[in-house]
Amino acid sequence: MENSFATSADLLEPGSFVIGCNYWASHAGTAMWSDWRPDAVDADLQQLSEAGMQVLRVFPLWPDFQPITLLRTAHSRPIEFRLGERPLPDDDAGGAGVSPEAIDRFRQFADLADKHGLRLIVGLITGWMSGRLFVPPALEGMNPITDATAVMWEVRLVRHFVRQLGGHRAIIAWDLGNECNCMGHATREQSWLWTSTIVNAIRVEDRTRPVVSGMHSLSTARDGAWRISDQGELTDLLTTHPYPIFTPHCDRDAVNTIRAGLHAAAESRMYADVGGRPCLVEEVGTLGPMLASEAVAADFVRCGLLSSWANDCHGFLWWCAYDLDRLEHAPYDWDSYERELGLFRADRTPKPVLREMAAFRRFIAALPVRRLPPRTTQAVCVLTAGQDSWAAAFGAFVLAKQAGFDISFQTSEQPLRDSALYLVPCMSGAQSFSRRRWLELLDRVRSGATAYVSHNDAMLSPFVEPFGLEVVSRSRRVAPAGIRIDALPDVSAFSVGSPFRLGLSPTRAAVLGGEADGNPAFTCADYGRGRIYFLTVPIEQHATATPGGFDAPNAQPLWRIYRQIAEQAIAGRAVQKEHPQLGVTEHPLDARTRAVVVINYSPAPVSSSIRMAAGWRPAATWRGNPPAARAALWDIAVPANDGIAFTATGLQGGV
Repeated sequence: MENSFATSADLLEPGSFVIGCNYWASHAGTAMWSDWRPDAVDADLQQLSEAGMQVLRVFPLWPDFQPITLLRTAHSRPIEFRLGERPLPDDDAGGAGVSPEAIDRFRQFADLADKHGLRLIVGLITGWMSGRLFVPPALEGMNPITDATAVMWEVRLVRHFVRQLGGHRAIIAWDLGNECNCMGHATREQSWLWTSTIVNAIRVEDRTRPVVSGMHSLSTARDGAWRISDQGELTDLLTTHPYPIFTPHCDRDAVNTIRAGLHAAAESRMYADVGGRPCLVEEVGTLGPMLASEAVAADFVRCGLLSSWANDCHGFLWWCAYDLDRLEHAPYDWDSYERELGLFRADRTPKPVLREMAAFRRFIAALPVRRLPPRTTQAVCVLTAGQDSWAAAFGAFVLAKQAGFDISFQTSEQPLRDSALYLVPCMSGAQSFSRRRWLELLDRVRSGATAYVSHNDAMLSPFVEPFGLEVVSRSRRVAPAGIRIDALPDVSAFSVGSPFRLGLSPTRAAVLGGEADGNPAFTCADYGRGRIYFLTVPIEQHATATPGGFDAPNAQPLWRIYRQIAEQAIAGRAVQKEHPQLGVTEHPLDARTRAVVVINYSPAPVSSSIRMAAGWRPAATWRGNPPAARAALWDIAVPANDGIAFTATGLQGGV
């Protein structure tokens, strides 16, 4: 496949999308720099380029590039840093404790990548890799995040490396390193300071390339050490590593179901929206044959690619290029799920996941637009303090997709973004909102917005007046709550795990659903020119925590509650759908044209109908079979874990 050069802008611009993988040499894995074989690496890079990869994320292993030792005297008093027994040379490399030979090998590597049209994201502090900590001998036993001596040498390494290789055209971004938040424990302030220090060291030497976070498992919690907002403040590009097995609540269903299909998009959108930066799916994979067959892994990657692209996730990098199951050194000797993760097997034959990535690369390369405009959203989901924010966010994201609309995220600590609809899921504790932000939300409702709140165990003030409800009593539940929604007479009562039962008495709220004894459970109250929905159970958290919680036909149709809340917002979309396993995104191309992407998140084909708003009709087909007209509806057939894409034209100038 002919390779076009990816650029730094392709990592950052809205709607851009790159395809690639993380790379360790097929013959050596993490030992590639100490066992440097340029012929073997050249063969790897040629094969990856021919397979359609654009971008490689690569790793100068820390002890290979900065092999300093610390000599000590009596009582372990440190005397001198050296390279083994040799004094540090009196030159720039010596002052940084860096191996000129390793720098030369990386330069050779970058030359080979450029030769094959590949572009590089370089993880500068590669001290954590695949379950093993790698540090220079002099720094063993130190905390790489908080120890002043370790950080001093990290800065020297980073500045020297970027100074030596910053002019190489194969490099399009500097990554802080691989999951550096795994290298050592730290407080939030220490994490911020470390990140700022390394970012500034990069920018002293090169302000032309973006700085990539390289982190995974960031937090919105006030007591979180590594926060999404801090990484967004300090770096240019946020990253997710959405492995189902390592991410809370995601290792519950098969990887070709809606939970895994939306995982990468949901987590990346949460990071991007909360952090205020674009986000890249920087590492992703199934983690080997014990989790999925090669055929199912191919379904997983096809669905993940489509979903990440449609939700403006900027790229999709597989972990990793080659199986490394023949290697004997750690971490491959330790961890079985580090051995068979490649696009290519150890014998260099390709796997089905590679076929899917190459096909997707061809698909987006052939589109009439270079970048897919970001999707429209119809609601803002506010993540609050004291909750499991990922469970709430993931549940809200999936239920909204199933209901037929799209959301963006923010935290309750951030100024409220303009929206006609606010979702506030799984509110917990007494400090979920500050007083000023809670009143700000109520003012938005008073001015005409709609708000939806689901309750976990929150204490809200004011509550009675805006919600039109009085709390008569509060008690712990001994069993899941049974809730029947009046507007959904065809649905048997929902059974939802909930820690507390609120005994409620309406003062002016309309009761839309209740428990078996008549206690209100779902209400709506007018408030000024807007309205507030209140649900006494945390359906988002429940669905996220329940195996099969989103999968038809056996899952409870909790998404229908979201459909009822968002009915007016959904009506403003060009395309409306019914099937809960289909997700639809809309992307304005101009005032009269939208690209529409329909994704089937289930492992079975879906034949269903969609409804187009008045004045809208399908136009050009981008992928799959175009919709076929049937009265006011349009029939679609979407293959398993695949999608269709087409443009829709608003014949009356749009809606």
